[in-house]
Amino acid sequence: MASKKYKLLMAGVFMLLATGAFAQSGSGYDVYDSSVITSKRMPQQNEFWNNAYNFPAKPRNMWEIGISAGNFSVSGDVASKLPTLGFAAHVRKAFGYVFSLRLQYLYGTAKGLNYRGSQNYNKNEAWAAYSAPGLVFYNYKNQTQDLSLQGIFSLNNIRFHKNKTGIVFYGGVGAGATAYQVKVNALDENGDTYEDLFATLNPSINYGDRKDILDALKDGMDDTYETEAQAQGDRRPTLGDNTLRFSAHALAGVAVKLGKRINIALENRHTFVKDDLLDGQQWQESPSGDAALTSNWDSYNYLSLGLNFNLGAKSVEPLWWLNPLDYAYSELNNPKHMKLPKPVFDDADGDGVVDQLDREPNTPAGCPVDTHGVTKDTDGDGVPDCKDKQLITPTECQPVDADGVGKCPEPQCCTDIKNSGGGVGNTQCPSAYPSITFKGNGAALSSDAKAMAASVAATMKSNPNCSITINGYPEASKASQAACQKRIDAIKMYLVESQGISADRISTNCEVGGGDKNTVDIKSN
Repeated sequence: MASKKYKLLMAGVFMLLATGAFAQSGSGYDVYDSSVITSKRMPQQNEFWNNAYNFPAKPRNMWEIGISAGNFSVSGDVASKLPTLGFAAHVRKAFGYVFSLRLQYLYGTAKGLNYRGSQNYNKNEAWAAYSAPGLVFYNYKNQTQDLSLQGIFSLNNIRFHKNKTGIVFYGGVGAGATAYQVKVNALDENGDTYEDLFATLNPSINYGDRKDILDALKDGMDDTYETEAQAQGDRRPTLGDNTLRFSAHALAGVAVKLGKRINIALENRHTFVKDDLLDGQQWQESPSGDAALTSNWDSYNYLSLGLNFNLGAKSVEPLWWLNPLDYAYSELNNPKHMKLPKPVFDDADGDGVVDQLDREPNTPAGCPVDTHGVTKDTDGDGVPDCKDKQLITPTECQPVDADGVGKCPEPQCCTDIKNSGGGVGNTQCPSAYPSITFKGNGAALSSDAKAMAASVAATMKSNPNCSITINGYPEASKASQAACQKRIDAIKMYLVESQGISADRISTNCEVGGGDKNTVDIKSN
């Protein structure tokens, strides 16, 4: 029955661990939060903030206190009875992300009973009331207390591919003092021995198997444990009525976070004591039946389930729950603290376009360029604007000289005057002007259109007494008429504002159906 209860307890523990594995609440801390830095470490933190030191100061972290309960058993010459109860309390403090110290107090009660009878018990004074040769079944009740200091190492909180975890595996070693007292159940409540009961269980009678023998002992014996077990006499160090021994510990466990301030832990701790009397028996029978002194020391084990709490104000969680790489990885992915030099992009020719994007790496000084670093040439005559003395040269006046000045053909009006023998004062105006064509519904002047308008302006400047009419030919729709008006206004504005022609020398007219809707004619008045 006890074995079934023990198995059910373990099953419940593992189910709780599996459930708690998903409670990964909280992780890391803000490295810029000065409230979690002690005054002793603030100089280092200030150096870190000022980029004079690469490492932030270690934050103040919480203390852990905990309680636990579980199975306490002794490993010795007499077989243990399970389960037996133990409980413990501790306080723990982290000294780094991996190492911490824990001070723990343990109290446990263990019982044992052999199912094999022993005959050579005469050297154990606890069984002095029995007459030899006979048969006894060694048993004991052990009450142990210990106080120990343990160094604990966290095994998995430094993680390279995950910033947090709700489970921490740990192991550790420790040392301390163990005080114990052992008694045996050699007499019944009336002070009589169990010789009659033990005699019926003699193996020569072929009583039965192990379970039958243990059941018979349980039914026939009481639970008094009234007799002091064998001890080391006056040579042994004591604490009150207890034997006092130095002890060493080895432990391993797993803790599961339930919240920032609470977690549960399943742990197994084994304690080694340089003593062979934790079970009250140091004599063991040899195969020949003789009693021999055993050379192996007894030890005890504590398998427990604990509940731990984190205490402390203005502190981060105990460091074994934090990943020390969390800040470093965050800074690499999204730099906030590191000093990054301002990017420097070379611009060898000083045109304002970096060399990596400059399609003309040797632009002359002072020449305006486009977004690709190429010198601007508005009229496309091959002479950059910074050297072009005639910024807009009409197409018909090209090619140009080294200064960007074109050689335009003599206006027809002048030719006519020369051919007619006219001269100064002749008021005959030229009649041949170019037509300007637009694309789509646009009204913007192209470079060719500007060049044609510039030639019209040159003719008008040569004939200051002449005026012109700009004629457009829209369709009957309002949209077409509006587009026509915008086009003739754009030509007039260019002649007035860019070429210096007086506005009163220019008339405009949109005549429905008079010609091609995308063509504007310029005629002499």
